[in-house]
Amino acid sequence: MSMTTRERRSAVLGVITLLTVVLAVVFGSPDKHAISLAEWARNAPNDFVTTAVAELDGSSGTATYGAPYVNDPTAGQKLGPLPLQRFGGVREPVDTAQDFVIGPLSTVTSDPALRSALARYQGASDDQRKAWTGAYADALGKAPDNDPAKVATGDYGPVPLLAGRLLDLARSGGLDGQLLSSGGFYQTDYAKPLLFIADGTYLEDQARAEHLGGDQWGMMNETGGYPGQAWLWLYTFWYQIPPFSSSDNADALVWALMMVLSLALVLLPFIPGLRSIPRATRVYRLIWREHYRTNR
Repeated sequence: MSMTTRERRSAVLGVITLLTVVLAVVFGSPDKHAISLAEWARNAPNDFVTTAVAELDGSSGTATYGAPYVNDPTAGQKLGPLPLQRFGGVREPVDTAQDFVIGPLSTVTSDPALRSALARYQGASDDQRKAWTGAYADALGKAPDNDPAKVATGDYGPVPLLAGRLLDLARSGGLDGQLLSSGGFYQTDYAKPLLFIADGTYLEDQARAEHLGGDQWGMMNETGGYPGQAWLWLYTFWYQIPPFSSSDNADALVWALMMVLSLALVLLPFIPGLRSIPRATRVYRLIWREHYRTNR
């Protein structure tokens, strides 16, 4: 007994639905909870301290990123001579030393040693502060596992104490609240906590463990038990191949390429030769084969 057209369509729909559910369960992206500064400080204290010193030193990723966080004319994505990243300007200014370290520590008023260390650090010259943070950053890099407890003796000024107290503040959960405060009615601006944690290696390590790194096509994944956004493959594909995969201006280059491809798609009906491909290949007859079979 042959199936009717409606029955065939229902059967195909059922098979596709079943495959979608099975593939979503097997290949769906992990639905991980948000990573807080407290979790970072508890699980990777050495990475936290190393990052905090980089924020003080002004050598972290955020401090050297350029617009929209830092006014640095040498930083940012460029497309040839065009400094694309700088066109938007600094819309969310971030002073990593003040916003991530000095400011939060200044709210702790019950610690005389901390108050003294803050006064000494803030009263020192820029060159002196650079010398302290640079020396301590180098010592942390040479210490086993970047462990502050194993740093060689040196002239680091108050920097070790500041980093240690910030670690304590983060472990208690207080730093999350400090960086979330935006001065508005809704305290939901996660920009600063995210920038701080992204400057370390803990967040990236967690992402790569779930195969969400950029070179693992992680930008196509999404949280929840669903397949990634397959419609992004054309965009993320370019990041996986040279010269984009090794370029410091990959974002600008991929954006420009996608604009060209998108423009070609929009103008397809007006491009001689290309617009005739569907008619010449007669693909439409394959797609609408049932219509042509019925109306033969």
